[in-house]
Amino acid sequence: MPPLARPATVAAAVAAALAATGCVSSRDIESLGGQVGDVQRQVLQLQRQAPSKEEMSSLQQQVAAQMESLLRSEADMQVKLEELSRQIDQLQANLEDTNYRLAQLSQQIAATNQELKGFRSPPPAEPGAGETAARPAYTGDPRTLYQTAYNDYLRGSYDLAIREFREYLANFPDTDLADNAVYWIGESYYRQGRYRDAVRQFDTVLESYPRSDKAASALLKKGYAHLELRETTEGVAQLQQVIRHHATSDEANLARQRLRELGREPR
Repeated sequence: MPPLARPATVAAAVAAALAATGCVSSRDIESLGGQVGDVQRQVLQLQRQAPSKEEMSSLQQQVAAQMESLLRSEADMQVKLEELSRQIDQLQANLEDTNYRLAQLSQQIAATNQELKGFRSPPPAEPGAGETAARPAYTGDPRTLYQTAYNDYLRGSYDLAIREFREYLANFPDTDLADNAVYWIGESYYRQGRYRDAVRQFDTVLESYPRSDKAASALLKKGYAHLELRETTEGVAQLQQVIRHHATSDEANLARQRLRELGREPR
């Protein structure tokens, strides 16, 4: 910016111009000179108050640095939010996996309870259909034979367990474990994937031993077998019967869970 003229010089020049015209007095000229001087002082004051180029450059650098810092902070925050979202997703997956494992454990506990029931004493009854093959009389202890068959079932030797349970039924048809033997034959078939044979054995338990403590288990596993055979309507009907006739049993809880998995409402 070019240097401003001094107030006196400006006033003199203006006064000379006005005097030449002959239209103003010397008082007017002095007043005008004073006004010009005031304007000059105001301009000088504004120049002193205005920031220099160095100050403006420094200010711009500071603003740029702050903007960069804010952008970095925003980027860091976005990364943290994404990481937090991933952690939440992982926790959700872990929770679902834990719920699934708990459900599996519940089923295993219920199955163990069913197996423990095998040692309880139901009313005596006749063995079911299909147990008519003649065998030599067994002269040993019936409980020993039953326990041997049951141990073979637990080891996964299902064919051997079936033969031994049939031998038990042939020699001791009127004992308090006859219905259990029929049931475990059905379970052995089920474990082998012979679902139709399993259904027949479970039917024998339900028809020949209606008061058996294995009745709820037989009804539940019959429903499972029908589902494995893709006979969904019949399978669901059997599970609903478990809930209706054995509402407070472990088997009823398992039936409700399976029905929910199938998208059916337990009732």
